[in-house]
Amino acid sequence: MMSDLETFAQWSKVAATAGEAASFDWLKQQLDDIGLRTRLISHDAYISIPGPARLSAYGRTIPAITHAMAVPSPHDGLTGVLVDLGDGSRQSFGGRDVRGRIVLVDGIASPGVAALATAAGAIGVVQISPHHLLHEMCISPIWGNPSADTRSALPEVVVVTVSNEDGLALRERLTAETIEVTLHAEVDTGWRKTPLLVGELPCTEDPDEPFILLSCHVDTWFQGVMDNGSANISMLEVVRLCAKERQSWKRGLRICFWSGHSQGRYSGSAWYADNHWMELDARCAAHVNLDSPGGIGAKDLTRTGSAGGLFDVAAAAIAAETGQKLAGRRKARSADDSFPGVGIPSVFGSLSMQEPNALKMRNDLGWWWHTEHDLIDKIDPDFLARDTRVVLRVVRALLTGERLPLSYSAQISNLAGELEALSGRLQGRLDLGEALNSVAALLAALAPFDHGDIEPATHDHALMRLSRILVPLDYTSGNRFIHDPALSLPAWPVLDAVRRLAVAGSDDEVRFAAVDAVRARNRLTDGLRRALSLVQAVAIGSRG
Repeated sequence: MMSDLETFAQWSKVAATAGEAASFDWLKQQLDDIGLRTRLISHDAYISIPGPARLSAYGRTIPAITHAMAVPSPHDGLTGVLVDLGDGSRQSFGGRDVRGRIVLVDGIASPGVAALATAAGAIGVVQISPHHLLHEMCISPIWGNPSADTRSALPEVVVVTVSNEDGLALRERLTAETIEVTLHAEVDTGWRKTPLLVGELPCTEDPDEPFILLSCHVDTWFQGVMDNGSANISMLEVVRLCAKERQSWKRGLRICFWSGHSQGRYSGSAWYADNHWMELDARCAAHVNLDSPGGIGAKDLTRTGSAGGLFDVAAAAIAAETGQKLAGRRKARSADDSFPGVGIPSVFGSLSMQEPNALKMRNDLGWWWHTEHDLIDKIDPDFLARDTRVVLRVVRALLTGERLPLSYSAQISNLAGELEALSGRLQGRLDLGEALNSVAALLAALAPFDHGDIEPATHDHALMRLSRILVPLDYTSGNRFIHDPALSLPAWPVLDAVRRLAVAGSDDEVRFAAVDAVRARNRLTDGLRRALSLVQAVAIGSRG
């Protein structure tokens, strides 16, 4: 793997560039050599590539970078009064008039801050890096390509990042005087053709057989050896080893390598979900994504994410390889997980992490993340092998298990706990009795599946249909055919309206909130009843 990674590290892989194209060609050749049937697709993607940037203030030029999907400055720069908004939280924006101003905020650039600044009427954002390095980011809150309906959510602010030292100097100066700053930022944003590589290795000749989807992104910032070259090489190794055991497979394998992750906010995987929706709905049993494995110092595998149905198989693989106990972290809304609307359970994304430290990073993947320092010296060969073995165990289980290793009992049990807690907090404002009864009945009906009492083919088909009900309830805001914004979602977003009712204050607030809460309860209860009917019908048929 390290030899292949050295080859792969030669290219800078910014989306829609020659280096990325060469990387895709190399990956296709590897899959061809393993024996997969491959297709290299070219599709439209809305890509944003940052150019040079700087900040001018009180006669100084301060080094800076700008970000994908930010607005470019006018040719002679964007000038405005600088206003310090601290951590850039919603609360820090509240009550402050920043119209026509440039805001100074802590942290790595994010879609959330850019959206708040745009909504508040600011014209620019200066982000203060947590240290001396400047981290490349995409700040669009839109998941995938913007559409006619969503393009208005794109940021309307110029955004730059400066070092911690320079940012704190600006903040200190603001305590004594008003400062005007000028932002210079070049950003090249528009529609481009980007590649998408698909490799397939079926289990049988049946064109409708279920398959397991493996994926990772190819486009990077700079060489991006950890993020995400190591994942590309790791996935190739997993496919190579699994292909040798094809005679024991019960399901087919499909692997997708995406562009448009770093400079297009998951445009490749979102395009694939949109344009292959019906096939994915009918045939895809699970999604295994990998991002940034094998980093030096990445000793912690307890905090990786898994959608509820795949928790047990992920926990078993991590325990077997490391002895560590998976903490049950919810699968983050990131890492090209463009398939919860379809209803496909997913696992991983970032797998191994650094121990948390005092730096306020976006994640614990390493200080070099999204910088020019992400080179091959940031890869620990032993950790790369370890992470690959974890993924291999999961993929093997999904491909070869007599029954698809999905279990939703723990996920439904957690939902039951939240419904019980909400019922107590609602103080009679909303009756959740039917939802609670449905959850209890569903838990009982799932027992034959957990105990292996259902015939394998029936078991697999039923759990795939069950996924199509439960995953969208737990991981989307409701519409299976669109992508929610690239912002965090709570567990069971369907309950948000009920949660708001539980904390509503005045009589009018309670009445307004109750309208949404009743509808949310109905959606949840309907989904649970459909899930229960599906599971009970299978169990009855199995007994017959």
